[in-house]
Amino acid sequence: MSKKDATMAGRFFDEWQVGDTVAHSLRRTVTETDNLLFTTLTHNSQPLHLDAEAARASEFGQILVNGTYTFALMVGITVGDTTAGTLVANLGYDKLVMPKPVFLGDTLRAESKVIATRPSRSRPGQGIVTWKHRMLNQRDEVVCECERSALLKNKEG
Repeated sequence: MSKKDATMAGRFFDEWQVGDTVAHSLRRTVTETDNLLFTTLTHNSQPLHLDAEAARASEFGQILVNGTYTFALMVGITVGDTTAGTLVANLGYDKLVMPKPVFLGDTLRAESKVIATRPSRSRPGQGIVTWKHRMLNQRDEVVCECERSALLKNKEG
C-alpha cells in the first residue's frame, strides 16, 4: 500500500506539472442561510449582506453574498482535488479579485490550473505548487480568482 491513503484525492508535489488543470466536480448553490451564518460568524456587519431593505436600495437591488464566503468556498471546493492528504502547509493566497458579485441562488463551480512548481530549497522531499483558482457562476462569469501556493509532500520522499 502506498503512503497515500486511497480515499485522499489530492496529488503529491511530484505528480503536478505546470499547465495541469482541474475542473472540480463539486458545485454549490449559495443559500440565504450560507450567507447569513458566514457573515454573522465572522462579525461582518455590512448591511449589503444582512439587511434586505438596504440591499434593495443599493445599485445591486438585492442582498450580496459575502465575498469572503465566496473565497472560502472556492478554496474549500478545490482542496479535495489538489491538496487533501498531501498538504504540509498553505503558504499564501495572492492576487485575490472578485470581478462580479455573487447573489443568493447563484450556483458556483471552481477550476484550478497549475501556474508554477518548484522543489523546496529548505525541506527535502517536499515542493511548492502554485495554482490559479477561479470560481464561476451559472453564467460562466468569473466571480472570484486567486493564486494559491502550497507546500506539498513528495510521493517518494
